Amino acid sequence: MAYLLIVDDDTDFASAVGTILEKQGYTISIETDCGKTIDRIHEQRPDLVILDVMFPENDTAGFEAARSIRRTFGELPVIMLTAVNQSFPLGFSSKDLDPTWLPAVDFVEKPVDFALLCAKVSEILARAKGSSGSPS
Repeated sequence: MAYLLIVDDDTDFASAVGTILEKQGYTISIETDCGKTIDRIHEQRPDLVILDVMFPENDTAGFEAARSIRRTFGELPVIMLTAVNQSFPLGFSSKDLDPTWLPAVDFVEKPVDFALLCAKVSEILARAKGSSGSPS
C-alpha cells in the first residue's frame, strides 16, 4: 500500500489524520518540523505528502515547502491541508493551486472532512499510479 508523509506542527491533529489513513491501509509517517520535510522525503520517498501551510515559525512555510518539494522531487503529489482561511480571510482554495506559486495537486480545508480527505488521497494516488505506470 502507499506510503504517505503528513507534515503538520499539530501532533494531535497529524496523529488523528494518520490514524484515519492507516485504517484505509496506508503506511504513515509524521513530520512536525516543516524545515525537515525535504530531508524526510530523501530518507524515504512517500507516494504522497499531506502538508499544512502555517507553522509557528512561518505562516507560509507550507507554501515554501511545496515549492521545494516540486523543485527537488518533480511531480511528487502534495495535498495542502490547512486552516489558513480561518486565520486570514483570503478565500484560499484549490483554484489558487499553480505549478509555480503553489505546486500542489489539491487543497483540503481544516476542520477536515475525513471522508473527503480519504477520497482525495485515493483519487490522487490512483492518478499518480496511472501516469507513472508503476505500482506503489
